[in-house]
Amino acid sequence: MGESERGESAPRQRVSYWCANGHESRPSFALDAERPESWDCPRCGLPAGLDEKEPPKAPRNEPYKTHLAYVKERRSDADGEAILAEALAKLRARREG
Repeated sequence: MGESERGESAPRQRVSYWCANGHESRPSFALDAERPESWDCPRCGLPAGLDEKEPPKAPRNEPYKTHLAYVKERRSDADGEAILAEALAKLRARREG
């Protein structure tokens, strides 16, 4: 369907958003639409805000943790040795039985 068949589009306004890297994004919104407080920067992906002087801070990225790292956070070495000993005892009992 062409634009002439849809009728006229709503009046628009461009709104400036700035990210922590200083990039400016200018999406357009209908005049009567509520503009969001933040917008994802299309250049770097960081959140962008309406205040050029105080853009949103870049989110803190946690380094990738392996499953073992998460387990070590929850279990002490003694707990790990006890669980291992229990699992080995079950395996040995299954092999003998």
